[in-house]
Amino acid sequence: MEITHTQYKHCDVVKVKGRIDSYTAPQLSETFNKITEEGRFKIVFDMEELDFMSSAGLRSLINTQKSCKRYNRGQLMLAGIPDNIYAALDLAGFIPLFGIHADVLTAVGNI
Repeated sequence: MEITHTQYKHCDVVKVKGRIDSYTAPQLSETFNKITEEGRFKIVFDMEELDFMSSAGLRSLINTQKSCKRYNRGQLMLAGIPDNIYAALDLAGFIPLFGIHADVLTAVGNI
């Protein structure tokens, strides 16, 4: 799994390439935690090159969303979700919890 973090003026974009499972999810959580610890709560998660996400990855997303939305400070937006991961998010009932966009540019524009 490769994680790329880009900081912009009013939001951060985190891009993941590969798989998120119980072994790699802590790295993703650590990346999100570093961003929120710096006081930045508007995050776009680019999932376009993501192949697989386990329940550990879903847990990381939920925990990050809780941190971002606490005290109405920001939110975690999901962009470019592959069909198989979208189906897992839908099955888990997570779709209404996130802002979902087709691409990163749209997500950054709506954050």
